[in-house]
Amino acid sequence: MAPDLSPRPDRPSPADPTPSSLTIAPAISVVIPMRNEGPNVLPLIEEIGQALAGQAFEILCVDDGSTDETGARLLEAAARHPVVVLRHATSCGQSAGVVSGVLAARAPWIATLDGDGQNDPADIPALWRRAQAEGAADLLVAGHRVSRKDSGVKRVTSRLANAIRAKLLGDATPDTGCGLKVFPRALFLELPRFDHMHRYLPALVLRAGGRVVSEPVNHRPRLRGKSNYGTLDRLAVSISDMLGVIWLQRRWKRPVAQRVAPPPEG
Repeated sequence: MAPDLSPRPDRPSPADPTPSSLTIAPAISVVIPMRNEGPNVLPLIEEIGQALAGQAFEILCVDDGSTDETGARLLEAAARHPVVVLRHATSCGQSAGVVSGVLAARAPWIATLDGDGQNDPADIPALWRRAQAEGAADLLVAGHRVSRKDSGVKRVTSRLANAIRAKLLGDATPDTGCGLKVFPRALFLELPRFDHMHRYLPALVLRAGGRVVSEPVNHRPRLRGKSNYGTLDRLAVSISDMLGVIWLQRRWKRPVAQRVAPPPEG
């Protein structure tokens, strides 16, 4: 069933700064790993609130060892919005931020997006509707940045990486690097955790017996700050990461267990 996007008085408004916002059980948790994204914090939180207006939601921002004003801006956002702020004392990477956020989340549904403002929060409801419409307990809906607003070098390297990854891992996903994804929290908690795992979520979900679909999403140029998890960082670890995921795929067989005694009730 698609989520009801109409406003309801018992659901928190993104403009309502009352602490009771965080006492209502959320239907969806938005997880955002952030590192040195101070100028992007408040505009992004405002956009998420507008995109999910009328829904019971929470936003979990994971400050991944930032050295700028990210922490102060997050506390400012938490005073006005249903924001939970988590902090890594030292930077542990984007995947660790996603894991920390999902572990702390209260909702059965998780939406992830990058903290740089390039993912459009207005796309979250469409991905969420797609997930629920398809039955969903084992489904990851991945954003597909059809028209990317990155540098030429970044677009070329990403396209090459996606092609190689799809060939070797069979993840059937045109854009695994898109930070905008929606999936059940319980599904994520079944996946193996390791550094850089966020880039391989489609392959890991398929390995777990789940399903992956892609949905076109908007992509925007970065307006503030600079990339903190860069192209060279990704290239330096991509080979070993991919070999590790291939190993995980080959070393696990999905059992199909049938109960034979006692027989099922009814």
